Amino acid sequence: MKKRTFSKEEKLKVLEEAKSNGVQATLDKYGVYPATYYSWKKKYETMGEKGFRHGMTPAHLKEIRRLEKENELLKKLLAEKEIEAHLKDDLLKKKYPWASGKS
Repeated sequence: MKKRTFSKEEKLKVLEEAKSNGVQATLDKYGVYPATYYSWKKKYETMGEKGFRHGMTPAHLKEIRRLEKENELLKKLLAEKEIEAHLKDDLLKKKYPWASGKS
């Protein structure tokens, strides 16, 4: 017998249907093993829809979040440096208008 794979949407449908129609009835309807259902449920509760990506673990998700925060901080620092440089240029042009190359 061939192993069936479920898409993210199908997994979400099974989880939602199990809430409203009962776990066992839903599992029987879709031919899903209880261990599989509870694995999906745990991944969804801990990681959301991202948990359904192949090989995604809580440790991977934690590292992704850490890197996203670091990336945002670096973007803010870069923006601040660019603003600072722009302000310095403006101040120099005001103090030394002859140095800007304009007549």
